Amino acid sequence: MENQFQNEQQQQQQYQQPQYQQQSYYQPNYVQGQRPMQPDNYLVWAILCTILCCLPLGIVSIIYSSKVDGLYNSGDFAGAEDASKKAKNYAMWGAIISAIVIVLYILLVVVLGFSAAYADGYFN
Repeated sequence: MENQFQNEQQQQQQYQQPQYQQQSYYQPNYVQGQRPMQPDNYLVWAILCTILCCLPLGIVSIIYSSKVDGLYNSGDFAGAEDASKKAKNYAMWGAIISAIVIVLYILLVVVLGFSAAYADGYFN
């Protein structure tokens, strides 16, 4: 009887799932236990770009800048840095494109003004 009981215990041990140790997950390039500084979210620049410059790129910049704090607080430091860089780049490109469009518009108005003045005989 005792032999049969030992055989049953051996069979139960044989079919049990192995116990694994839980691994700790952390992101590369960061020392575990230390939080890096929170990246800037550039929300002010994104809003200014949206209102004053380029609406589509400003909206995209606002979306990425609003993700920075949530990603950082959830422990995704690399994602927070990436969202911060994207928010900055979209706001910057929106401002640059708007400046180029404004300069081209001013040049167009000046050229059309001179051509209209020349056609009316203002320079004769």
